Amino acid sequence: MDKNELKHLIEEADNAINREDFDALLDFYTDDATLVVKPGMLAKGKDAIRRAFVAIAEYFNHSLVVKQESMNIIEGGDTALVISKTLLSANQKTDSAFSMERNATYVFRKDSDGIWRCVIDNSYGVELLELSEEKSSR
Repeated sequence: MDKNELKHLIEEADNAINREDFDALLDFYTDDATLVVKPGMLAKGKDAIRRAFVAIAEYFNHSLVVKQESMNIIEGGDTALVISKTLLSANQKTDSAFSMERNATYVFRKDSDGIWRCVIDNSYGVELLELSEEKSSR
């Protein structure tokens, strides 16, 4: 696999998010994909993922910018794990400006048409474990 192929694909998806082109963004996902919207909230399938991204855009007052800073790609057969440092910012969020760095994890599968598509989109990465532990200790 050409790792630049997946890097380019993720960059295209980020650009679609940034310009709120959610129809183009859905091509990035498999039909049965899962998006971690926030800890404890998953969007499953393209329709739910689209609704989630519309809600996210509205929450950030249409100013969310997503960018990958660095990536590590591990491939096994038709599956790839991408670990990425993801930068999120929004300068027009209603209650305050927003900026954050996450260590995201993405799982991709190469479809029969030879295209890599995202099966699991988890921008929280292993932080989900910490957040889950915090929640259960309350």
